Amino acid sequence: MRDPRVPTIDLRPWLEGDEETRAALARTVDQALRTAGFLLVTGHGVESGLRAGIRRAAREFFLLPDEVKRHYEAKVGGRGWLGPGAEANGYAEGTETPPDLKESLTFATDEPFDDPVVNAEWYAPNVWPAEVPGLRTLCRAYLAHMARLEKELLSLLGCALGLRRDFFTRHMRHPTYGFNINWYPGTDLVGDPLPGQFRIGPHTDFGTVTVLDRQTGKGGLQVYTDEGGWEDAPYDPDAFTVNVGDLLARWTGDRWRSGRHRVLPPPTDAPAEELMSLVYFGECTPGTRVESVPAPVGRVAYPPVDSHVYLREKLDSITVG
Repeated sequence: MRDPRVPTIDLRPWLEGDEETRAALARTVDQALRTAGFLLVTGHGVESGLRAGIRRAAREFFLLPDEVKRHYEAKVGGRGWLGPGAEANGYAEGTETPPDLKESLTFATDEPFDDPVVNAEWYAPNVWPAEVPGLRTLCRAYLAHMARLEKELLSLLGCALGLRRDFFTRHMRHPTYGFNINWYPGTDLVGDPLPGQFRIGPHTDFGTVTVLDRQTGKGGLQVYTDEGGWEDAPYDPDAFTVNVGDLLARWTGDRWRSGRHRVLPPPTDAPAEELMSLVYFGECTPGTRVESVPAPVGRVAYPPVDSHVYLREKLDSITVG
């Protein structure tokens, strides 16, 4: 990917700098998100060893027999194991594709909510595989980092719009989130891809910001820009890939557009390639009214939506079967 469509942003000046330094970084972020909807973010403070530990533990689970993994089978948006064929993400944007070539372990918010109906739908307990007992501790440590990072990013984004820093974070008093560990095995396990089949089909994410820790590969992440079309995403092993989701795009009136992306199928010249991604989907408190900011900040006036009505419709749209 050619610079500067997806630039690398060091978060430390935002965390430690003076007001002038923070304002300069906010301007850079605003410009970047107008063009691609993606950033690489360093200076986040999450140790590489923690990320590697999650991958090792998750891989132990994914290599278990399917009959064991089925004990943890979940629906899309639930907690547990999503087996092969569970999702087709392209359907979220209206692109019909065969099911995605991946497996996932999926976790989410589990701190009880005061509304029993909302609590039942969005705050159910997580299901941690007994066969890999260390995964729970590792993921909880990682998710604590993600919660802090998400709020710092949203504070930065409020500033980047020229609005108050809590413009987004005030809707984060009891937020939901989704966390997927996506496993992309080679063709020895998934077989040869069907025409138009991807590890993850082309789509935009549904929430506020997505924080991705990824591995590079020939069958890896691609991002879409109006200027360049589909291009391999830039990679920095120390950086998180951060992209705008649909709710944030609607909030900003498409000043920042959702980052469209896909994950390529296993490559023909490296069919045994195996990758794993840690994907944190930032959301907000259920019942949040997402309404486009007016011009000159916003560009398009979307009708207001209930955040979690929108999220549920999107999750249902990618569910296979």
